[in-house]
Amino acid sequence: MLCLVTGATGYIGGRLVPRLLADGHRVRCLARDPDKLRDVPWADQVEIVRGDVLDPDSTRAACEEVDVLYYLVHSMSGPGFAERDRRAASETSRAAGEAGVSRIVYLGGLHPPDQGELSEHLGSRTEVGQIFLAGPVPTVVLQAAVVLGSGSASFEMLRYLTERLPVMVTPRWVRNRVQPIAIRDLLHYLVRAAEIPEPLNRTFDVGGPEVLTYEQMMRRYAAVAGLPRRVMLPVEVLSPRLSSYWINIVTPVPKSIGAPLIDSLVHEAVRTEHDIDDHIAPPEQGLLGYEQAVRLALARVRAGQIDTRWSDASGSAPSDPLPSDPRWAGGSAYRDVRVRRTSAAPETVWRVIESIGGHNGWYSMPLAWAVRGWADRLVGGVGLRRGRRDARTLRTGDALDWWRVEQLDEGRLLRLRAEMRLPGRAWLELGVRPDSRARTVYRQRAVFVPRGLAGHAYWWAVAPFHGVVFGGMASNIVRRAEQLSGR
Repeated sequence: MLCLVTGATGYIGGRLVPRLLADGHRVRCLARDPDKLRDVPWADQVEIVRGDVLDPDSTRAACEEVDVLYYLVHSMSGPGFAERDRRAASETSRAAGEAGVSRIVYLGGLHPPDQGELSEHLGSRTEVGQIFLAGPVPTVVLQAAVVLGSGSASFEMLRYLTERLPVMVTPRWVRNRVQPIAIRDLLHYLVRAAEIPEPLNRTFDVGGPEVLTYEQMMRRYAAVAGLPRRVMLPVEVLSPRLSSYWINIVTPVPKSIGAPLIDSLVHEAVRTEHDIDDHIAPPEQGLLGYEQAVRLALARVRAGQIDTRWSDASGSAPSDPLPSDPRWAGGSAYRDVRVRRTSAAPETVWRVIESIGGHNGWYSMPLAWAVRGWADRLVGGVGLRRGRRDARTLRTGDALDWWRVEQLDEGRLLRLRAEMRLPGRAWLELGVRPDSRARTVYRQRAVFVPRGLAGHAYWWAVAPFHGVVFGGMASNIVRRAEQLSGR
């Protein structure tokens, strides 16, 4: 059957697509920016179409001849996010009905049926499920809580809180019960939901075999990871909002994502029914227990084998082209250009370029980069700690610390777009080419398009440091390539 996957650039969607392909399905992916899927391993096995769930025409065209539509799109925060999600779900439901789609599969959040008003984030996800259930296409809504898998936002939050805080002041919500599920098992249910023969139209709770408090999850994570026993000091005064600020400081997950996750944990998230078992058999090897799921996720993290990460779809800035002409931006486009020539081979220089960021750093003034990253986190930005998906290779669309890979021409050009909080837009280009004298030319270009007077003031305030930061980066990248070449 033909499956349309929305949200294929995200954490769940990026793992679902290869599972559908392995199961023999044909797959079409709807993406606002198809280039973000250009470098994924399965790109040549799927049909990728440009579109947006908020654009009825593109969604309707993408739904043509589709049997099953997977809806894995939702906003985490931002002004009016609930209204955007409401409109997107309504338009998608209508388009799917007009195109004759047989089933919609939607992943929502597990929540108590009778525990009062839900958080704004969890309430919005629940409302989206209700919109699909009330629409013209039979819908299976799977409701899951914490997803345990390498690279998931929930797992990263749990991991960093436990590893970095041997003594924790714990708010009341860590004693709420949660039924986590391994990413492997969640994908099993998502794939099999497409194959249910009868035209079901209802929600199903899905979860792993264990119910734990978040406190128990942290303690058992520490045991699996070989950490000393964690000391937890319970208090009643830390609100979810204060907790999200703390998570913003301690973990790589920014406040814009951490806050909705914490808001969801305020509610107990435990299965209230097991009806999914009547329609989809559990995995042959059974559902993974908590410690086994953590052990598998940690093994992949430590081996650098992370297929997708929470940060893959977290960028909210548009993928604008690099401005080559200041008039294109309606004003000034500031540039800092550095060129270095080296005896190192182009492929060696490229190897250094492609491994930049994360634990490898930025080859200039680590303290300055760290301070700027902390400053960004304090104002709600992503900071530097998103790191890399893979230690050696990059893909278009990858998050790279506070940058996003906007263009990747293998062996030639890496273009990064800044996602930090700035009074304007910024890009960084790192390029390499051979010259006519059998040498290699490394070219580095930083571009900043200011927004208003604050943007111009920002550029000139940091301009005195560019010689050290950008100049040092260019020289050190070339020097590192020469070291690798033994020259």
